[in-house]
Amino acid sequence: MTEVPLGTTRRSRTPHNLEREESQLWRWILLFMVLLAVGFAALAWERLETLPYHLGPVALGVLLLSMLLAVYAYGRRKEVVELKMLLQDLQEHVGAAPSEAQLDQLSEMIARSQRNFKELIDSFEDAACALSLDGTVRTVNKSISDLLGLPFTEIIGQKFFDFLEEPTRANVEAGLARFLEKKHWAGTVRVRLKNTTRPLYFDCVINAIVKGGEVVGASVLGRDVTGQHEKELRFTELFETLQEGAYFSTPEGRLLDANPALVSILGYTNKDELLALEPGKLNVDPAEPPVLGRAANDRGGVRAREISLRKKDGASAVFLESSRAVWDASGKLVRYQGTLVDVTERRKLERQLLQQEEFRRHLLESFPDLILVVDLQEQYTFANSRVRDLLGYEPEDLLGKKISQTEDHSPELAALYHDVVSGTRNFETAEYSARHRDGSWRTMRASASPLFDADSKIGGVIVSVRDITMERKLEQQIVQSERLAAMGAMIGGVAHELNNPLTSILGVSELLQDSQTTDAARKQVGILQQQARRAAEIVQNLTYFARPPAPGKTPVSLGEILERTLNLHAYSLRKNSITVDFLPEPSLPRVQADPHQLMQVFLNLILNAEQAIREARDRGTLRIRLGNSGESVWASFHDDGPGIPADVLASIFDPFYTTKRPGRGTGLGLSICKAVMKEHNGTIEAANAPGGGAVFTVTLRAAPASSSAAY
Repeated sequence: MTEVPLGTTRRSRTPHNLEREESQLWRWILLFMVLLAVGFAALAWERLETLPYHLGPVALGVLLLSMLLAVYAYGRRKEVVELKMLLQDLQEHVGAAPSEAQLDQLSEMIARSQRNFKELIDSFEDAACALSLDGTVRTVNKSISDLLGLPFTEIIGQKFFDFLEEPTRANVEAGLARFLEKKHWAGTVRVRLKNTTRPLYFDCVINAIVKGGEVVGASVLGRDVTGQHEKELRFTELFETLQEGAYFSTPEGRLLDANPALVSILGYTNKDELLALEPGKLNVDPAEPPVLGRAANDRGGVRAREISLRKKDGASAVFLESSRAVWDASGKLVRYQGTLVDVTERRKLERQLLQQEEFRRHLLESFPDLILVVDLQEQYTFANSRVRDLLGYEPEDLLGKKISQTEDHSPELAALYHDVVSGTRNFETAEYSARHRDGSWRTMRASASPLFDADSKIGGVIVSVRDITMERKLEQQIVQSERLAAMGAMIGGVAHELNNPLTSILGVSELLQDSQTTDAARKQVGILQQQARRAAEIVQNLTYFARPPAPGKTPVSLGEILERTLNLHAYSLRKNSITVDFLPEPSLPRVQADPHQLMQVFLNLILNAEQAIREARDRGTLRIRLGNSGESVWASFHDDGPGIPADVLASIFDPFYTTKRPGRGTGLGLSICKAVMKEHNGTIEAANAPGGGAVFTVTLRAAPASSSAAY
């Protein structure tokens, strides 16, 4: 504020002038309050709802300024009252010159009033100044002095434009006419001081200073919002340069703003085209509520979800949305701001990967082999469901376990793993024995190869395991069948070679018997003839058994087939002290069958009974009975061995199932018997006798009565 000469004060301080000064003071107070209110309203109205910053200190600042102004007004009014009283005292002594003390008191009060006003505006944190219309600085507060880096004396009376690069005089003059008309202006001003490059930004409120009805100057109040503006600028740059789509929307779902990335993602040519869409136009299903909107009572704040939006071309896209609600000071929901990430291709790839994973899983599960994956720590990381059939385990029973930790683990499998994982072999196979969970042993063939990771380094071993138990037994059976076939081919030649000497022996023995005169000699020759005939009968049975089966079936007698079979196996039964209790039934109906196959069935049953008795005792009895019931004929074989365990009774006719020690049987005998009986429309059954031992019963249909006579 410019200093007023003391003489002028003396001449102008009349009661009338004091009254006018008092009125003008209160007008200044009211004007200043209005200015503060307008400034605060401008700041609050335009900034509070658009900037994500806490502006609570603004209200406290305005309150503090109001209190300071009230204190100042109170002090000024007190001084005016004192001046009134002083002048009133002077008026009472009209014509008398005021005393020097009175003049000094008046000057001191005026100076104190000016200092109080100066201290008041210096206490403002915001920049404050008063300018004449030509730009001359009339007064400034300490904030402007600090900003310019100059003392008050070097600022007062200077042109405001001498300190600024921006705004220029031309900029100010361009808007001066409108200011003189409105007498008020509020807004953000870009300011750049001389000899600096960094621009500053101020939220300004400018009010006209009116004197005698004319505008003689302007009071300026400005708040430094440079930091806030830079944050807004950075936010805008970030908003515009984000690769993800970003948006602002109303609670009803109408877009208020969108960054270029979102415009591009949704296929629109410019932002205005996108913002012009009605709420719900981005919905894939137009009948649904706007996908970007929320209910008015939604107090969720932050929201993260997956949504589908419709692009400009009508195609739908999947987005990951993360949005945040914004409320005003009254708690009303005013808008949402969020980001949208297009994950359409990602979801498509995920579906493809899921399909591939399902395909891989079904493919591995459909393999007939057991597939195992073992990592570098020798732990199982994968096992398909074939492990249930091959070993009786669940896949989860193996996962995480080491090869050496599994029950009855195989050293061959562990050695195979180490050979492959060490790089010694790229592909290796091995056969080993594995114990099933039910206690049975299986023969396995394992093939192993390295499993590489994404860096082409060995990350483990993949092992394919196949159960070759049946294959090995079939190989053994083939070898045995080939041996038997060779023996059958030899039997014919051997029988022919034996028939010639046996014929000579029989012929000579008959001649000798006729020529003998003593009973003892004839008896001995009779024994010779008897044994020769027996040998000839055995040779005939061997030839019969080794003869290739004739096509078709013929009516045969079960009794005769059993007698031939027992004659073939008589030596072995006598050697093992097994007595055969066999009662033929000559009156039994014949059956339509292949005699060679029936001999094989009966021989297998007799061999099984013999082996069962020998395992239990040194001697025993095999009881064979024949009978018929209606249209069926049966033959039963009852031994006095240990019988059949109840837990294996249902499995004894399965191929390769055997309870004999290794090398004593292939497990195919009873399965062949069952197959033969099925081919003959008959049955074979096994059971345990009440008194002990096992009973096998063979049942066949009786041949029609019109069939030809015996075999």
